[in-house]
Amino acid sequence: MASTIAAIHAGCRQLGIDEDGRRALYARVARKDRLTLMSSAEKDAVVDELRRLGFKPASKRRNGKRKLSGRYAAKLQALWIAAWNLGLVRDREDAALEAFVRRQTGLSAERFLRFPDDAARVIEALKSWMAREAGVEWRRASLDWLAADGAKIAWAQWKILHPEANLVVRLGFDQVALAAAARTDWLGAMTPQDWIRVMNELGKRIRAAKKHG
Repeated sequence: MASTIAAIHAGCRQLGIDEDGRRALYARVARKDRLTLMSSAEKDAVVDELRRLGFKPASKRRNGKRKLSGRYAAKLQALWIAAWNLGLVRDREDAALEAFVRRQTGLSAERFLRFPDDAARVIEALKSWMAREAGVEWRRASLDWLAADGAKIAWAQWKILHPEANLVVRLGFDQVALAAAARTDWLGAMTPQDWIRVMNELGKRIRAAKKHG
């Protein structure tokens, strides 16, 4: 019962339906203008109507925690996981991302996951934060393999672990990156998925270093 009511409220927020619109919707679907007057079946009918209008309930991950969904969810989730692998955040879950964005920008998930201007604002805020706090150089492309965002993040991770490292003498970086990606060729051949494996491996090292630091 409570989950159905929560879904109705979430659907109305997601679709931008105000109080008057909600009452009109309830009256049209259930012939009652308040949820407290409805039966379980009538509430379910309201949820079905919200879905028909475009409401997409948040899905769940395997661990049962809520997973954000929407046009820009994948990009934002990738940046948040990158921030986690850089050691900037302790919680990699989507709820932590949502709370962070709300604190920093005042935007709700219903907005930054659906509207391009709001999504762009959040993406740029996250990237600026990662550049400032973890040294990710988003515009650097002096070497071919650094064109990929994953490579930029991985190099920033390496610099966190090895502050003396430089791009001319990358002692150890190439070997670790290729090994993490299970490749034997060169960095320029790495795919985005390869760089995810590298970021995850270096993220483990950063978190271990922080734990024992």
